[in-house]
Amino acid sequence: MTRQAGFSLIEVLVAIGIVAMAMMAGMAVSMTLTRFAELQPELVLAQLCAQNEFARLRLQHQFPAIGDTTTTCTQGGREFSVRLSVTATENLDFRQVRTQIQQAGASSLGAAASDTQQVLLSVSTVIGR
Repeated sequence: MTRQAGFSLIEVLVAIGIVAMAMMAGMAVSMTLTRFAELQPELVLAQLCAQNEFARLRLQHQFPAIGDTTTTCTQGGREFSVRLSVTATENLDFRQVRTQIQQAGASSLGAAASDTQQVLLSVSTVIGR
């Protein structure tokens, strides 16, 4: 009896399993990159909102008051909710300012709905007297 050259069924199944796992990993990476690419324009517009708030505070020529405020910002036809948090620092001549940008929700549930939204961008700076 002569033996034919080739792969056994088990070897073929193992090879198919390895290729399938590699393809699944590649697909997961591809989906992550796609989600990030879809989010990128939102992040750029959110960064513009944060920069606008910092510029507004600097141009007021007033030392910012300690506390939290929430405003809206429209960039590129999209509306964002901007939460500005001003806190004191150890040096009394400086204040720490933190912004959190969220996409403004069309929900009528008020603050409870905006608290559950994902923060797109959070940026901090220090403003002097």
